[in-house]
Amino acid sequence: MSIQTFKRVEDKFILGKAQHESLKARLNDIMELDGYCRGGSYPILNIYFDRDDNEVIRRSTEKPYYKEKLRLRSYGVPDGGDYPVFLELKKKIGGVVNKRRAALTYDEAKRFLSSGEKPPKSDYLTNQVLSEIEDFMSRHRREIKPAAFLSYNRIAMFGKNDSSFRITFDTEITARRENVTLSGGCYGGLILPPECCLMEVKFLGAMPPGFASMLSELKIYSRSFSKIGTEYKALLTGGKGLTKASRELISI
Repeated sequence: MSIQTFKRVEDKFILGKAQHESLKARLNDIMELDGYCRGGSYPILNIYFDRDDNEVIRRSTEKPYYKEKLRLRSYGVPDGGDYPVFLELKKKIGGVVNKRRAALTYDEAKRFLSSGEKPPKSDYLTNQVLSEIEDFMSRHRREIKPAAFLSYNRIAMFGKNDSSFRITFDTEITARRENVTLSGGCYGGLILPPECCLMEVKFLGAMPPGFASMLSELKIYSRSFSKIGTEYKALLTGGKGLTKASRELISI
Protein backbone atom coordinates (compact mmCIF):
# COMPACT_ATOMS: atom_id res chain seq x y z
CA MET A 1 0.00 0.00 0.00
CA SER A 2 1.43 3.37 -0.99
CA ILE A 3 0.27 5.35 2.04
CA GLN A 4 -0.09 4.90 5.73
CA THR A 5 -2.16 7.01 8.10
CA PHE A 6 -1.45 7.26 11.80
CA LYS A 7 -3.59 8.90 14.48
CA ARG A 8 -2.38 8.41 18.03
CA VAL A 9 -1.08 9.91 21.26
CA GLU A 10 2.70 10.23 21.54
CA ASP A 11 4.42 10.74 24.91
CA LYS A 12 8.14 11.51 25.03
CA PHE A 13 10.76 10.71 27.64
CA ILE A 14 14.48 11.48 27.85
CA LEU A 15 16.35 8.62 29.48
CA GLY A 16 19.79 8.49 31.03
CA LYS A 17 21.86 5.34 30.55
CA ALA A 18 20.86 3.74 33.88
CA GLN A 19 17.16 4.41 33.31
CA HIS A 20 17.37 3.03 29.79
CA GLU A 21 19.05 -0.21 30.91
CA SER A 22 16.62 -0.73 33.80
CA LEU A 23 13.61 -0.23 31.57
CA LYS A 24 14.87 -2.50 28.79
CA ALA A 25 15.31 -5.33 31.28
CA ARG A 26 11.61 -5.10 32.16
CA LEU A 27 10.20 -4.86 28.66
CA ASN A 28 10.90 -8.42 27.50
CA ASP A 29 7.70 -9.72 29.07
CA ILE A 30 5.36 -7.24 27.40
CA MET A 31 7.08 -6.05 24.20
CA GLU A 32 8.50 -7.57 21.02
CA LEU A 33 11.13 -6.10 18.74
CA ASP A 34 9.98 -4.78 15.41
CA GLY A 35 11.12 -7.01 12.56
CA TYR A 36 13.51 -4.33 11.31
CA CYS A 37 15.37 -4.45 14.65
CA ARG A 38 16.34 -8.11 14.67
CA GLY A 39 19.93 -7.15 13.93
CA GLY A 40 19.91 -4.02 16.11
CA SER A 41 18.86 -0.43 15.44
CA TYR A 42 18.10 1.00 12.02
CA PRO A 43 18.81 4.51 10.67
CA ILE A 44 16.12 7.11 9.96
CA LEU A 45 16.96 10.18 7.89
CA ASN A 46 14.68 13.23 7.68
CA ILE A 47 14.57 16.53 5.86
CA TYR A 48 12.31 19.18 7.43
CA PHE A 49 10.89 21.85 5.15
CA ASP A 50 10.41 25.49 6.09
CA ARG A 51 10.69 29.06 4.87
CA ASP A 52 13.82 31.18 5.18
CA ASP A 53 12.37 32.80 8.30
CA ASN A 54 11.78 29.38 9.96
CA GLU A 55 8.07 30.16 10.30
CA VAL A 56 6.92 26.52 10.49
CA ILE A 57 9.49 25.39 13.05
CA ARG A 58 9.21 28.60 15.07
CA ARG A 59 5.45 28.22 15.35
CA SER A 60 5.88 24.61 16.45
CA THR A 61 8.11 25.66 19.36
CA GLU A 62 5.35 27.99 20.60
CA LYS A 63 3.22 24.89 21.39
CA PRO A 64 0.01 25.95 19.65
CA TYR A 65 -3.13 23.81 19.86
CA TYR A 66 -2.67 22.95 16.17
CA LYS A 67 0.62 22.59 14.36
CA GLU A 68 1.92 20.83 11.29
CA LYS A 69 5.26 19.85 9.78
CA LEU A 70 6.36 18.64 6.37
CA ARG A 71 9.25 16.22 6.13
CA LEU A 72 10.86 13.76 3.75
CA ARG A 73 11.98 10.50 5.36
CA SER A 74 14.10 7.52 4.32
CA TYR A 75 15.21 4.39 6.12
CA GLY A 76 18.85 4.35 5.09
CA VAL A 77 20.86 6.62 2.78
CA PRO A 78 19.36 6.76 -0.73
CA ASP A 79 21.76 5.28 -3.27
CA GLY A 80 19.81 6.32 -6.35
CA GLY A 81 16.71 8.02 -7.71
CA ASP A 82 14.56 4.90 -7.32
CA TYR A 83 15.25 4.60 -3.59
CA PRO A 84 11.97 4.45 -1.59
CA VAL A 85 11.18 7.48 0.57
CA PHE A 86 8.14 8.81 2.45
CA LEU A 87 6.77 12.32 2.14
CA GLU A 88 4.96 13.05 5.40
CA LEU A 89 2.61 15.75 6.64
CA LYS A 90 2.51 15.49 10.43
CA LYS A 91 -0.22 17.32 12.30
CA LYS A 92 -0.75 17.63 16.04
CA ILE A 93 -4.14 18.73 17.32
CA GLY A 94 -4.63 19.03 21.05
CA GLY A 95 -1.99 16.43 21.80
CA VAL A 96 -3.19 13.86 19.23
CA VAL A 97 -0.82 13.15 16.34
CA ASN A 98 -2.11 12.52 12.83
CA LYS A 99 0.53 11.54 10.32
CA ARG A 100 -0.27 11.21 6.63
CA ARG A 101 2.38 9.92 4.30
CA ALA A 102 2.88 8.90 0.69
CA ALA A 103 5.45 6.42 -0.56
CA LEU A 104 7.46 7.80 -3.48
CA THR A 105 10.83 7.31 -5.10
CA TYR A 106 13.56 9.77 -4.16
CA ASP A 107 13.44 11.36 -7.63
CA GLU A 108 9.63 11.67 -7.55
CA ALA A 109 9.75 13.39 -4.17
CA LYS A 110 12.46 15.84 -5.23
CA ARG A 111 10.60 16.82 -8.41
CA PHE A 112 7.31 17.28 -6.59
CA LEU A 113 8.84 19.42 -3.85
CA SER A 114 10.97 21.57 -6.16
CA SER A 115 8.66 22.08 -9.13
CA GLY A 116 5.23 20.88 -8.01
CA GLU A 117 5.25 18.05 -10.56
CA LYS A 118 2.92 15.39 -9.15
CA PRO A 119 4.09 11.81 -9.66
CA PRO A 120 1.62 9.65 -11.58
CA LYS A 121 -0.13 7.61 -8.89
CA SER A 122 -3.30 5.63 -9.45
CA ASP A 123 -4.58 5.25 -5.88
CA TYR A 124 -6.86 7.83 -4.32
CA LEU A 125 -5.18 8.04 -0.91
CA THR A 126 -1.72 8.88 -2.23
CA ASN A 127 -3.15 11.62 -4.43
CA GLN A 128 -5.15 12.94 -1.47
CA VAL A 129 -2.02 13.31 0.66
CA LEU A 130 -0.11 14.95 -2.18
CA SER A 131 -2.99 17.43 -2.53
CA GLU A 132 -2.83 18.18 1.21
CA ILE A 133 0.90 18.82 0.87
CA GLU A 134 0.24 21.13 -2.10
CA ASP A 135 -2.19 23.05 0.09
CA PHE A 136 0.40 23.26 2.89
CA MET A 137 2.98 24.67 0.49
CA SER A 138 0.46 27.10 -1.00
CA ARG A 139 -0.46 28.46 2.43
CA HIS A 140 3.22 29.22 2.92
CA ARG A 141 3.30 31.02 -0.43
CA ARG A 142 5.34 28.20 -1.96
CA GLU A 143 8.44 29.47 -0.16
CA ILE A 144 8.93 26.10 1.52
CA LYS A 145 12.32 24.51 0.91
CA PRO A 146 14.70 22.03 2.62
CA ALA A 147 15.62 23.68 5.93
CA ALA A 148 17.17 21.11 8.28
CA PHE A 149 18.44 17.54 8.26
CA LEU A 150 17.89 15.18 11.20
CA SER A 151 18.97 11.56 11.58
CA TYR A 152 19.02 8.99 14.36
CA ASN A 153 19.28 5.28 15.05
CA ARG A 154 16.04 3.67 16.21
CA ILE A 155 15.01 0.55 18.07
CA ALA A 156 11.26 -0.06 17.80
CA MET A 157 9.04 -2.39 19.81
CA PHE A 158 5.34 -3.23 19.88
CA GLY A 159 3.11 -4.73 22.55
CA LYS A 160 2.72 -8.51 22.61
CA ASN A 161 -0.95 -8.14 23.47
CA ASP A 162 -1.61 -4.91 21.58
CA SER A 163 0.36 -4.20 18.41
CA SER A 164 -0.92 -0.59 18.34
CA PHE A 165 1.10 0.09 21.51
CA ARG A 166 4.60 1.02 20.35
CA ILE A 167 7.82 2.17 21.98
CA THR A 168 10.80 3.59 20.12
CA PHE A 169 14.27 4.46 21.39
CA ASP A 170 16.26 7.00 19.35
CA THR A 171 20.00 7.52 19.85
CA GLU A 172 22.74 9.46 18.07
CA ILE A 173 20.25 12.18 17.08
CA THR A 174 22.18 14.51 14.80
CA ALA A 175 21.19 17.66 12.92
CA ARG A 176 22.68 19.98 10.33
CA ARG A 177 21.73 22.99 8.24
CA GLU A 178 24.22 22.50 5.41
CA ASN A 179 23.97 19.87 2.65
CA VAL A 180 20.32 19.30 3.51
CA THR A 181 19.85 16.15 1.44
CA LEU A 182 19.09 12.53 2.27
CA SER A 183 21.87 11.33 -0.01
CA GLY A 184 24.43 13.34 1.99
CA GLY A 185 24.42 10.71 4.75
CA CYS A 186 24.19 10.85 8.55
CA TYR A 187 26.34 13.52 10.13
CA GLY A 188 25.88 16.73 12.08
CA GLY A 189 25.80 18.01 15.65
CA LEU A 190 24.28 15.96 18.45
CA ILE A 191 21.07 17.38 19.91
CA LEU A 192 21.16 15.12 22.99
CA PRO A 193 24.13 14.15 25.15
CA PRO A 194 25.56 10.84 23.85
CA GLU A 195 24.63 9.03 27.09
CA CYS A 196 20.94 9.88 26.64
CA CYS A 197 18.23 8.53 24.39
CA LEU A 198 14.78 9.71 23.43
CA MET A 199 11.94 7.28 24.12
CA GLU A 200 8.61 7.81 22.40
CA VAL A 201 5.56 5.89 23.60
CA LYS A 202 2.76 5.71 21.03
CA PHE A 203 -0.72 4.43 21.77
CA LEU A 204 -4.40 4.74 21.00
CA GLY A 205 -6.62 5.85 23.85
CA ALA A 206 -4.74 5.26 27.11
CA MET A 207 -1.27 3.99 27.98
CA PRO A 208 -1.35 0.37 29.28
CA PRO A 209 -1.54 0.58 33.10
CA GLY A 210 1.20 -2.01 33.60
CA PHE A 211 3.65 0.03 31.55
CA ALA A 212 2.60 3.25 33.30
CA SER A 213 3.36 1.60 36.68
CA MET A 214 6.74 0.51 35.37
CA LEU A 215 7.63 4.10 34.46
CA SER A 216 6.47 5.34 37.86
CA GLU A 217 8.64 2.79 39.69
CA LEU A 218 11.69 3.86 37.70
CA LYS A 219 10.88 7.57 38.13
CA ILE A 220 10.64 8.10 34.40
CA TYR A 221 8.37 11.02 33.54
CA SER A 222 7.11 12.36 30.22
CA ARG A 223 8.09 15.83 29.07
CA SER A 224 7.77 18.02 26.03
CA PHE A 225 10.58 17.48 23.56
CA SER A 226 10.88 18.10 19.84
CA LYS A 227 13.92 17.05 17.82
CA ILE A 228 13.52 19.81 15.26
CA GLY A 229 12.47 22.30 17.96
CA THR A 230 15.65 21.58 19.93
CA GLU A 231 17.71 21.97 16.75
CA TYR A 232 16.05 25.34 16.07
CA LYS A 233 16.66 26.63 19.59
CA ALA A 234 20.32 25.65 19.24
CA LEU A 235 20.45 27.52 15.93
CA LEU A 236 19.32 30.69 17.71
CA THR A 237 22.26 30.42 20.12
CA GLY A 238 24.79 29.59 17.44
CA GLY A 239 24.89 25.97 18.54
CA LYS A 240 26.12 26.81 22.04
CA GLY A 241 22.94 25.57 23.69
CA LEU A 242 22.70 22.36 21.71
CA THR A 243 23.25 19.89 24.52
CA LYS A 244 23.06 22.26 27.49
CA ALA A 245 19.29 22.63 27.23
CA SER A 246 18.90 18.88 26.86
CA ARG A 247 21.09 18.13 29.88
CA GLU A 248 18.86 20.31 32.01
CA LEU A 249 15.94 17.98 31.26
CA ILE A 250 17.45 15.03 33.10
CA SER A 251 19.84 14.31 35.96
CA ILE A 252 22.68 12.28 34.48
